[in-house]
Amino acid sequence: MRFTRVAAPVVALACALGAAAPAGAQDQGAPAVSSRSQVQRALASYDAMREYMAADDGSGLFRERYPSGAEDRPYSFEWPHSQAHVATLDLTGLPGALGRSFEDDLADVARGQEHFWNAGGGITGLPGYDSYPRAPYGDGGDMFYDDNEWVALAKVQQHLATGDEAALRRAEEIFELVVSGWDTDPSHPAPGGVFWTQATWSTDRNTVSTMPGAQLATRLYMITGERHYLDWAKRMVGWTDEHLLAPNGLYWDNIKLDGSIDRTQWSYNQGVPVGTYTLLYEATGDVRYLKKAKAIAAASYRYYVTEERLADQPMFFNSIWFKNLLLLESVSGGTKYRNAMADYADDQWRTERDRATGLFNAGDEHTELLEQAAMVQIYATLAWPRKQASILY
Repeated sequence: MRFTRVAAPVVALACALGAAAPAGAQDQGAPAVSSRSQVQRALASYDAMREYMAADDGSGLFRERYPSGAEDRPYSFEWPHSQAHVATLDLTGLPGALGRSFEDDLADVARGQEHFWNAGGGITGLPGYDSYPRAPYGDGGDMFYDDNEWVALAKVQQHLATGDEAALRRAEEIFELVVSGWDTDPSHPAPGGVFWTQATWSTDRNTVSTMPGAQLATRLYMITGERHYLDWAKRMVGWTDEHLLAPNGLYWDNIKLDGSIDRTQWSYNQGVPVGTYTLLYEATGDVRYLKKAKAIAAASYRYYVTEERLADQPMFFNSIWFKNLLLLESVSGGTKYRNAMADYADDQWRTERDRATGLFNAGDEHTELLEQAAMVQIYATLAWPRKQASILY
Protein backbone atom coordinates (compact mmCIF):
# COMPACT_ATOMS: atom_id res chain seq x y z
CA MET A 1 0.00 0.00 0.00
CA ARG A 2 1.28 3.44 -0.91
CA PHE A 3 1.73 5.81 2.05
CA THR A 4 0.50 9.31 1.28
CA ARG A 5 1.67 11.62 4.06
CA VAL A 6 3.69 13.67 1.56
CA ALA A 7 0.60 14.21 -0.55
CA ALA A 8 -0.82 16.59 2.09
CA PRO A 9 -0.94 20.13 0.77
CA VAL A 10 2.20 22.13 1.42
CA VAL A 11 0.10 24.94 2.83
CA ALA A 12 -1.26 22.64 5.56
CA LEU A 13 2.26 21.63 6.46
CA ALA A 14 3.32 25.26 6.63
CA CYS A 15 0.39 26.05 8.92
CA ALA A 16 1.28 23.19 11.24
CA LEU A 17 4.85 24.37 11.52
CA GLY A 18 3.84 27.97 11.91
CA ALA A 19 1.39 27.20 14.67
CA ALA A 20 4.00 25.25 16.57
CA ALA A 21 6.69 27.93 16.30
CA PRO A 22 6.20 31.22 18.13
CA ALA A 23 7.17 34.55 16.66
CA GLY A 24 10.93 34.97 16.74
CA ALA A 25 11.52 31.22 16.71
CA GLN A 26 14.54 31.75 14.49
CA ASP A 27 16.15 33.66 17.34
CA GLN A 28 15.27 30.85 19.75
CA GLY A 29 17.33 28.30 17.89
CA ALA A 30 15.20 27.09 15.00
CA PRO A 31 17.27 25.54 12.19
CA ALA A 32 18.89 28.01 9.80
CA VAL A 33 17.64 25.90 6.87
CA SER A 34 13.95 25.65 6.06
CA SER A 35 12.13 23.48 8.58
CA ARG A 36 9.36 23.02 6.04
CA SER A 37 11.77 21.58 3.50
CA GLN A 38 13.32 19.22 6.08
CA VAL A 39 9.89 18.01 7.15
CA GLN A 40 8.86 17.31 3.57
CA ARG A 41 12.05 15.33 3.01
CA ALA A 42 11.58 13.42 6.27
CA LEU A 43 8.04 12.47 5.30
CA ALA A 44 9.00 11.44 1.77
CA SER A 45 11.90 9.33 3.04
CA TYR A 46 9.73 7.71 5.68
CA ASP A 47 6.97 6.92 3.21
CA ALA A 48 9.50 5.20 0.96
CA MET A 49 10.90 3.23 3.90
CA ARG A 50 7.43 2.02 4.84
CA GLU A 51 6.32 1.29 1.29
CA TYR A 52 9.34 -0.73 0.21
CA MET A 53 10.63 -2.23 3.47
CA ALA A 54 7.80 -2.64 5.98
CA ALA A 55 6.52 -6.20 6.26
CA ASP A 56 2.86 -6.45 5.30
CA ASP A 57 1.96 -9.24 7.73
CA GLY A 58 0.98 -7.14 10.75
CA SER A 59 4.19 -8.01 12.63
CA GLY A 60 5.54 -4.48 12.87
CA LEU A 61 8.81 -5.78 11.36
CA PHE A 62 10.79 -4.68 8.31
CA ARG A 63 12.83 -6.24 5.56
CA GLU A 64 16.60 -5.82 5.61
CA ARG A 65 16.84 -4.11 2.22
CA TYR A 66 15.09 -3.39 -1.05
CA PRO A 67 15.04 -5.15 -3.38
CA SER A 68 15.53 -8.28 -1.30
CA GLY A 69 18.29 -10.68 -2.27
CA ALA A 70 17.82 -14.38 -2.91
CA GLU A 71 19.47 -15.29 0.39
CA ASP A 72 17.78 -12.63 2.52
CA ARG A 73 15.75 -13.66 5.54
CA PRO A 74 12.11 -12.58 5.79
CA TYR A 75 12.87 -9.79 8.27
CA SER A 76 15.66 -7.40 9.15
CA PHE A 77 18.11 -7.92 11.97
CA GLU A 78 17.82 -6.03 15.23
CA TRP A 79 20.25 -3.19 14.45
CA PRO A 80 18.39 -2.05 11.31
CA HIS A 81 15.02 -2.46 13.03
CA SER A 82 16.19 -0.35 15.96
CA GLN A 83 17.13 2.45 13.60
CA ALA A 84 13.73 2.32 11.88
CA HIS A 85 12.31 2.47 15.41
CA VAL A 86 14.40 5.56 16.17
CA ALA A 87 13.43 7.15 12.86
CA THR A 88 9.76 6.82 13.73
CA LEU A 89 10.41 8.14 17.23
CA ASP A 90 12.17 11.17 15.76
CA LEU A 91 9.15 11.86 13.56
CA THR A 92 6.94 12.05 16.65
CA GLY A 93 9.10 15.01 17.66
CA LEU A 94 7.95 17.09 14.69
CA PRO A 95 5.87 20.12 15.67
CA GLY A 96 2.32 19.83 16.95
CA ALA A 97 -0.28 17.58 15.34
CA LEU A 98 2.15 16.46 12.67
CA GLY A 99 4.38 14.77 15.23
CA ARG A 100 1.41 13.28 17.06
CA SER A 101 0.21 11.72 13.81
CA PHE A 102 3.11 9.25 14.03
CA GLU A 103 2.17 7.87 17.45
CA ASP A 104 0.35 4.86 15.99
CA ASP A 105 3.30 4.17 13.69
CA LEU A 106 5.62 4.31 16.68
CA ALA A 107 3.45 1.84 18.57
CA ASP A 108 3.57 -0.45 15.54
CA VAL A 109 7.34 -0.45 15.18
CA ALA A 110 7.76 -0.75 18.96
CA ARG A 111 5.58 -3.86 18.86
CA GLY A 112 7.87 -5.22 16.18
CA GLN A 113 10.84 -4.40 18.41
CA GLU A 114 9.51 -6.75 21.07
CA HIS A 115 9.68 -9.71 18.71
CA PHE A 116 13.44 -9.58 19.32
CA TRP A 117 13.09 -9.67 23.13
CA ASN A 118 14.64 -12.71 24.79
CA ALA A 119 13.06 -12.82 28.25
CA GLY A 120 14.99 -15.96 29.11
CA GLY A 121 18.30 -14.18 28.79
CA GLY A 122 21.55 -14.74 26.97
CA ILE A 123 24.84 -16.13 28.23
CA THR A 124 24.93 -13.73 31.21
CA GLY A 125 21.44 -14.78 32.28
CA LEU A 126 19.88 -11.36 31.76
CA PRO A 127 17.15 -10.59 29.22
CA GLY A 128 17.74 -8.46 26.16
CA TYR A 129 17.10 -8.12 22.46
CA ASP A 130 18.39 -10.90 20.22
CA SER A 131 19.93 -10.09 16.85
CA TYR A 132 16.98 -11.60 14.93
CA PRO A 133 13.26 -11.94 15.74
CA ARG A 134 12.25 -14.83 17.92
CA ALA A 135 9.50 -17.38 17.32
CA PRO A 136 7.13 -17.32 15.56
CA TYR A 137 8.93 -14.82 13.33
CA GLY A 138 12.43 -16.25 13.53
CA ASP A 139 14.87 -18.24 15.61
CA GLY A 140 16.47 -15.37 17.53
CA GLY A 141 20.23 -14.97 17.53
CA ASP A 142 23.19 -13.78 19.53
CA MET A 143 22.80 -10.68 21.68
CA PHE A 144 24.86 -7.63 20.75
CA TYR A 145 25.40 -5.09 23.50
CA ASP A 146 25.44 -2.13 21.13
CA ASP A 147 22.15 -3.28 19.54
CA ASN A 148 20.58 -3.24 22.97
CA GLU A 149 22.07 0.14 23.86
CA TRP A 150 20.50 1.83 20.82
CA VAL A 151 17.08 0.56 21.91
CA ALA A 152 17.69 1.67 25.49
CA LEU A 153 18.71 5.16 24.39
CA ALA A 154 15.59 5.36 22.24
CA LYS A 155 13.53 4.34 25.26
CA VAL A 156 15.13 7.13 27.26
CA GLN A 157 14.34 9.61 24.49
CA GLN A 158 10.73 8.42 24.52
CA HIS A 159 10.57 8.79 28.30
CA LEU A 160 11.99 12.31 28.17
CA ALA A 161 9.53 13.29 25.44
CA THR A 162 6.41 11.72 26.92
CA GLY A 163 7.04 10.64 30.50
CA ASP A 164 6.60 6.98 29.52
CA GLU A 165 7.59 5.06 32.67
CA ALA A 166 7.53 1.65 30.95
CA ALA A 167 10.12 2.93 28.47
CA LEU A 168 12.33 4.05 31.36
CA ARG A 169 12.04 0.66 33.07
CA ARG A 170 13.10 -1.11 29.88
CA ALA A 171 16.11 1.21 29.55
CA GLU A 172 17.12 0.39 33.11
CA GLU A 173 16.71 -3.32 32.41
CA ILE A 174 18.93 -3.08 29.35
CA PHE A 175 21.59 -1.21 31.31
CA GLU A 176 21.89 -4.18 33.66
CA LEU A 177 22.49 -6.36 30.60
CA VAL A 178 25.21 -3.96 29.42
CA VAL A 179 26.95 -4.09 32.80
CA SER A 180 26.91 -7.89 32.60
CA GLY A 181 28.95 -7.53 29.40
CA TRP A 182 31.80 -5.71 31.16
CA ASP A 183 35.13 -7.53 30.91
CA THR A 184 36.08 -8.53 34.46
CA ASP A 185 39.17 -10.64 33.72
CA PRO A 186 42.27 -8.79 35.00
CA SER A 187 44.55 -11.05 32.96
CA HIS A 188 43.27 -9.59 29.69
CA PRO A 189 45.16 -6.87 27.86
CA ALA A 190 43.41 -3.59 28.74
CA PRO A 191 40.99 -5.31 31.15
CA GLY A 192 37.55 -3.77 31.19
CA GLY A 193 35.29 -2.41 28.50
CA VAL A 194 32.00 -3.82 27.28
CA PHE A 195 32.23 -6.70 24.84
CA TRP A 196 30.60 -6.08 21.47
CA THR A 197 28.58 -9.29 21.46
CA GLN A 198 27.83 -12.46 23.38
CA ALA A 199 28.67 -14.49 20.29
CA THR A 200 31.68 -16.76 20.73
CA TRP A 201 33.19 -15.70 17.40
CA SER A 202 34.11 -12.24 18.71
CA THR A 203 35.82 -11.08 21.88
CA ASP A 204 36.28 -7.44 20.83
CA ARG A 205 35.65 -4.64 23.31
CA ASN A 206 34.48 -1.66 21.31
CA THR A 207 34.03 2.05 21.53
CA VAL A 208 30.49 1.47 20.21
CA SER A 209 29.62 -1.02 22.95
CA THR A 210 31.22 0.88 25.83
CA MET A 211 30.54 4.57 25.12
CA PRO A 212 26.80 4.13 24.46
CA GLY A 213 26.70 2.32 27.80
CA ALA A 214 28.23 5.42 29.39
CA GLN A 215 25.74 7.65 27.60
CA LEU A 216 22.85 5.48 28.79
CA ALA A 217 24.22 5.46 32.34
CA THR A 218 24.51 9.24 32.38
CA ARG A 219 20.94 9.64 31.12
CA LEU A 220 19.68 7.26 33.80
CA TYR A 221 21.60 9.13 36.48
CA MET A 222 20.10 12.43 35.33
CA ILE A 223 16.60 10.94 35.49
CA THR A 224 16.82 8.86 38.66
CA GLY A 225 19.64 10.46 40.67
CA GLU A 226 21.01 6.99 41.47
CA ARG A 227 24.75 7.33 41.98
CA HIS A 228 25.78 3.93 40.63
CA TYR A 229 24.76 5.05 37.14
CA LEU A 230 27.16 7.99 37.29
CA ASP A 231 29.90 5.75 38.67
CA TRP A 232 29.47 3.36 35.75
CA ALA A 233 29.45 6.22 33.24
CA LYS A 234 32.78 7.50 34.55
CA ARG A 235 34.25 4.01 34.56
CA MET A 236 33.21 3.40 30.96
CA VAL A 237 34.48 6.69 29.55
CA GLY A 238 37.69 6.28 31.53
CA TRP A 239 38.38 2.87 30.02
CA THR A 240 37.57 4.01 26.49
CA ASP A 241 39.74 7.11 26.77
CA GLU A 242 42.63 5.10 28.14
CA HIS A 243 42.62 2.36 25.52
CA LEU A 244 40.86 3.60 22.37
CA LEU A 245 41.46 7.36 22.19
CA ALA A 246 43.89 8.06 19.35
CA PRO A 247 46.53 10.81 19.23
CA ASN A 248 44.41 12.80 16.76
CA GLY A 249 41.66 13.18 19.37
CA LEU A 250 39.35 10.62 17.78
CA TYR A 251 38.44 7.10 18.87
CA TRP A 252 39.57 3.82 17.37
CA ASP A 253 37.03 1.04 16.90
CA ASN A 254 38.00 -1.82 19.22
CA ILE A 255 40.66 -3.69 21.13
CA LYS A 256 40.98 -7.46 20.96
CA LEU A 257 41.97 -9.95 23.62
CA ASP A 258 45.41 -10.30 22.04
CA GLY A 259 45.92 -6.57 22.65
CA SER A 260 45.72 -5.55 18.99
CA ILE A 261 43.63 -2.51 18.10
CA ASP A 262 41.38 -1.90 15.12
CA ARG A 263 42.30 1.71 14.38
CA THR A 264 39.39 2.46 12.06
CA GLN A 265 37.79 5.79 13.00
CA TRP A 266 34.08 5.58 12.27
CA SER A 267 31.97 8.69 12.60
CA TYR A 268 29.53 7.19 15.09
CA ASN A 269 32.43 6.32 17.38
CA GLN A 270 33.07 10.06 17.65
CA GLY A 271 29.44 11.10 17.96
CA VAL A 272 28.58 9.03 21.01
CA PRO A 273 31.52 10.39 23.08
CA VAL A 274 30.50 13.94 22.11
CA GLY A 275 27.01 13.27 23.43
CA THR A 276 28.23 11.40 26.49
CA TYR A 277 30.59 14.14 27.61
CA THR A 278 27.90 16.76 26.96
CA LEU A 279 25.54 14.86 29.27
CA LEU A 280 28.24 14.36 31.90
CA TYR A 281 28.69 18.13 31.94
CA GLU A 282 24.95 18.61 32.40
CA ALA A 283 24.83 15.93 35.08
CA THR A 284 27.76 17.19 37.13
CA GLY A 285 28.38 20.83 36.18
CA ASP A 286 32.06 19.96 35.65
CA VAL A 287 33.17 22.19 32.78
CA ARG A 288 35.97 19.78 31.90
CA TYR A 289 33.40 17.44 30.42
CA LEU A 290 32.01 20.17 28.18
CA LYS A 291 35.51 21.07 27.03
CA LYS A 292 36.09 17.41 26.22
CA ALA A 293 32.86 17.21 24.19
CA LYS A 294 33.82 20.34 22.27
CA ALA A 295 37.32 19.00 21.58
CA ILE A 296 36.02 15.72 20.16
CA ALA A 297 33.44 17.58 18.08
CA ALA A 298 36.07 19.93 16.67
CA ALA A 299 38.51 17.11 15.92
CA SER A 300 35.85 15.02 14.21
CA TYR A 301 34.53 17.99 12.21
CA ARG A 302 38.05 18.64 10.97
CA TYR A 303 38.60 14.98 10.13
CA TYR A 304 35.31 14.31 8.35
CA VAL A 305 34.19 17.68 6.99
CA THR A 306 37.25 19.87 6.53
CA GLU A 307 39.39 16.97 5.30
CA GLU A 308 36.46 15.62 3.22
CA ARG A 309 36.10 12.10 4.62
CA LEU A 310 32.40 12.30 5.47
CA ALA A 311 31.20 10.77 2.19
CA ASP A 312 33.28 7.67 2.97
CA GLN A 313 31.26 7.03 6.13
CA PRO A 314 27.96 5.10 6.05
CA MET A 315 24.80 7.21 6.34
CA PHE A 316 23.79 5.30 9.46
CA PHE A 317 27.05 6.17 11.21
CA ASN A 318 26.76 9.81 10.17
CA SER A 319 23.22 10.13 11.53
CA ILE A 320 24.44 9.15 15.00
CA TRP A 321 27.40 11.52 14.74
CA PHE A 322 25.28 14.46 13.64
CA LYS A 323 22.54 13.91 16.22
CA ASN A 324 25.09 13.94 19.02
CA LEU A 325 26.51 17.16 17.60
CA LEU A 326 22.99 18.63 17.78
CA LEU A 327 22.88 17.53 21.41
CA LEU A 328 26.12 19.40 22.04
CA GLU A 329 24.86 22.57 20.34
CA SER A 330 21.68 22.44 22.41
CA VAL A 331 23.98 23.14 25.36
CA SER A 332 26.89 25.09 23.89
CA GLY A 333 25.03 27.15 21.30
CA GLY A 334 26.12 27.84 17.74
CA THR A 335 25.01 26.36 14.44
CA LYS A 336 28.27 25.14 12.90
CA TYR A 337 27.43 21.47 13.26
CA ARG A 338 23.77 21.87 12.43
CA ASN A 339 24.76 23.67 9.24
CA ALA A 340 27.17 20.87 8.34
CA MET A 341 24.38 18.38 8.93
CA ALA A 342 22.04 20.38 6.67
CA ASP A 343 24.70 20.50 3.95
CA TYR A 344 25.14 16.74 4.19
CA ALA A 345 21.38 16.22 4.07
CA ASP A 346 21.11 18.39 0.96
CA ASP A 347 23.93 16.54 -0.75
CA GLN A 348 22.43 13.12 0.01
CA TRP A 349 19.05 14.28 -1.32
CA ARG A 350 20.62 15.43 -4.59
CA THR A 351 23.11 12.66 -5.22
CA GLU A 352 22.07 9.45 -3.42
CA ARG A 353 18.27 9.43 -3.64
CA ASP A 354 16.42 7.55 -6.35
CA ARG A 355 13.67 9.92 -7.41
CA ALA A 356 11.47 7.09 -8.68
CA THR A 357 11.34 5.30 -5.32
CA GLY A 358 12.49 7.88 -2.79
CA LEU A 359 15.12 5.43 -1.55
CA PHE A 360 18.74 6.24 -0.71
CA ASN A 361 21.13 3.64 -2.05
CA ALA A 362 24.56 5.29 -2.28
CA GLY A 363 24.91 3.97 -5.82
CA ASP A 364 24.34 0.34 -4.82
CA GLU A 365 21.85 -2.12 -6.25
CA HIS A 366 20.05 -2.41 -2.92
CA THR A 367 18.90 0.16 -0.37
CA GLU A 368 19.57 -0.94 3.19
CA LEU A 369 16.94 -0.30 5.84
CA LEU A 370 19.78 1.20 7.86
CA GLU A 371 20.44 3.79 5.16
CA GLN A 372 16.84 4.82 4.72
CA ALA A 373 16.16 5.03 8.45
CA ALA A 374 19.27 7.15 8.93
CA MET A 375 18.12 9.73 6.41
CA VAL A 376 14.66 9.90 7.99
CA GLN A 377 16.36 10.63 11.31
CA ILE A 378 18.54 13.33 9.79
CA TYR A 379 15.71 15.19 8.06
CA ALA A 380 13.35 14.86 11.02
CA THR A 381 15.77 16.15 13.64
CA LEU A 382 16.92 19.00 11.42
CA ALA A 383 13.32 20.24 11.70
CA TRP A 384 13.49 20.23 15.51
CA PRO A 385 14.21 23.47 17.42
CA ARG A 386 17.69 23.48 18.92
CA LYS A 387 16.64 23.06 22.55
CA GLN A 388 14.52 20.02 21.71
CA ALA A 389 17.72 18.32 20.60
CA SER A 390 18.62 18.05 24.29
CA ILE A 391 16.76 14.69 24.41
CA LEU A 392 18.69 13.17 21.50
CA TYR A 393 21.59 10.76 21.55
